[in-house]
Amino acid sequence: MKAYELLYIVDTGVTDEKREELIAKVKSLVENNKGEAEEPEKWGVRKYAYPINYKNEGYYVLMNFKADVNVPKVLDAQLRITDGIVRHMIVSK
Repeated sequence: MKAYELLYIVDTGVTDEKREELIAKVKSLVENNKGEAEEPEKWGVRKYAYPINYKNEGYYVLMNFKADVNVPKVLDAQLRITDGIVRHMIVSK
């Protein structure tokens, strides 16, 4: 298994309850694909470097995980279609 780092931004228009569900969903996606996910670090609301969809801030979350090499592709595809997630980036450590 390889080590990865996932940083994603949750839209600030999402309710607190829905945001917590999204964070739990992302963690379970890794675990359901036989990966090991650490507890996500919630960075909170931060300003964007430039406006995205006419908004200037978002809720940042960082999660480290270990998984097989095919899991980031599955995770990337799922995060692209998930409502409430503005941007994401998966980096191999």
